[in-house]
Amino acid sequence: MATFTSSLPDDLLKKLGDIAQQYGVAKNKIIEKALEIYLDQLKRAEYVKSYKVAGQDKDIMQVAEEGMTYYLSDIENTTL
Repeated sequence: MATFTSSLPDDLLKKLGDIAQQYGVAKNKIIEKALEIYLDQLKRAEYVKSYKVAGQDKDIMQVAEEGMTYYLSDIENTTL
């Protein structure tokens, strides 16, 4: 595992220390988890953005609609 050094505003560092003490967790573990969550949210936001862009593309929407037609037809023809 690599070491990383950073600066934080005093008030944020105090909040971090308080939470770490309250839950008995190391500050670096809280930062690690928070960063994982934040990076995952950024990744999800990019994913959503790509769908919004695709939703504005007429050709992509036509392909999606054609695919949905086949999908619904397959469901209707499937017996349980």
